[in-house]
Amino acid sequence: MRAAVLWTGGKDSALALYKAHLSGHEIINLLTFAPESADFLAHPVSFMKYQAEAIGISHIEAIIDEPIEDAYEYAIRSFKNKYNVRALITGDMADVRGMPNWVRQRCAGNDIEVLTPLWGGERSEIFKELISYGFKAIISCVKKESLGEEWLGRELNDGLFEDLRKIHAETGIDICGEQGEYHTLVLDGPMFKKSINIGSYSKGMTDVVMYIKPKDITLSKKA
Repeated sequence: MRAAVLWTGGKDSALALYKAHLSGHEIINLLTFAPESADFLAHPVSFMKYQAEAIGISHIEAIIDEPIEDAYEYAIRSFKNKYNVRALITGDMADVRGMPNWVRQRCAGNDIEVLTPLWGGERSEIFKELISYGFKAIISCVKKESLGEEWLGRELNDGLFEDLRKIHAETGIDICGEQGEYHTLVLDGPMFKKSINIGSYSKGMTDVVMYIKPKDITLSKKA
């Protein structure tokens, strides 16, 4: 199907993109819903532009305002009509805190299918799959009640998986961070034509989360 990926810049949307590609879908856009002038702490919109260039797929930012439900439905309908998209692909794995799936609800009246390649997957297997495909991602944000500052900037690899697995056994933390325990930024992967390099970063903090602020971002050609 002709489709777009709801893009966050994190591991879940990147893995969903690749799995949809492997299934034969034609991915024409990366689509991000955001308030005007938004720059998310965990997934800066400015960083998503580097990702889109690195992958070679256009990134579209759909501006959302009040009332939120109407704005989403209008944006989805407009996007579908403009680009002749038949499906939206998301990295959702399960219901979050028991709430209905927001994207499915907003697409219900717009005759556009929602594809969720990761839905219902066992968390450890999804994490291992990400690594086996060759994705490179780092932790960009953590919830204070879940993880400490030392996790910021760590790369997702076998060692990180083992650390998460141990904490999961002790506290029940979601290994993939599906309940918001942590967020990631993807720097490279099997569909990337270029690698993203972060020269340095500073750190920020709110009452709830700690996060990195990437600096000196460059793209490099892959061998």
